[in-house]
Amino acid sequence: MHIIGIDLGGTNVKGIVIDETGTILKQHYVATQDTGDTTWRVNVLEMVLYLKSWLQGPVAAIGMSAPGLPDEHNSCIAFLPNRLNGLENFIWTHYLGEKSFVLNDAHSALMAEAAFGVAKGYKNVVLLTLGTGIGGGLLINGQLYQGLNQMAGHLGHFSLNATDDEVSIIGMPGSLEYAIGNYSVAKRSKGRFESTWELVEAYRKGDAWATLVWLTSLQKLAVALSSLINAFSPELIVLAGGITFADGALFEPLKQYMDLYEWRPGGKQTPIVQAHFGDMAGAIGAAGFALSKIKNL
Repeated sequence: MHIIGIDLGGTNVKGIVIDETGTILKQHYVATQDTGDTTWRVNVLEMVLYLKSWLQGPVAAIGMSAPGLPDEHNSCIAFLPNRLNGLENFIWTHYLGEKSFVLNDAHSALMAEAAFGVAKGYKNVVLLTLGTGIGGGLLINGQLYQGLNQMAGHLGHFSLNATDDEVSIIGMPGSLEYAIGNYSVAKRSKGRFESTWELVEAYRKGDAWATLVWLTSLQKLAVALSSLINAFSPELIVLAGGITFADGALFEPLKQYMDLYEWRPGGKQTPIVQAHFGDMAGAIGAAGFALSKIKNL
């Protein structure tokens, strides 16, 4: 059984072919070209046709990772304002000629880890994507939990301070997304640093201001993770996204903060691990989700 996975990103469309074990047999990239029209949609079709031509055999299903909120049947993205014109309510099964399942991009990252990565074999998992913003996903009793409007897992909008003047893009004050997301580094550092990469490099060199800004962000991340542990009691927390490439500069101070804030009845500590998949996580997770859907039909 072969599945095609597509990750529809703002810059590139990434495509893969996997088998039932999650082995990537082929991968390919094309530019998204989100120029205000529907050129990007043609690029997705060309990607699928290219992968099918390479495979020269039947495709069981197509999984698609995309920004926005899917509908209740995971047949399309139902809500994504101001981006990728024509994406909302576009039924991919009709367009691609194969049974297609659509998933939020952060949910896809979770499904990649649950199906084939570090969360394989676990039933209850929280994943956060730490990047420009903060996304996430919840695996409950072995199933992706999407919730009302398929919006579950927007963990970046978790509030750490209800009276904070800074608000997230959905209006949440004191959000985790503002506390550690790459988009807010310049403002949090009062213009000293433009990216998390610059901030972490200065922290590694012992810069006092960088150290204060970075460790404050990690303290808030630890408080958020501890709160999520109190709410969901997961077996595992997975951290994904570009900020996790800070490696020890992230995970070592975070562990010390978790020692302060995490409630550990009986001494049981919740493991926090780095995601296995990187650049292709969205496509892999979408393919894994489509594979699970096909098996359940």
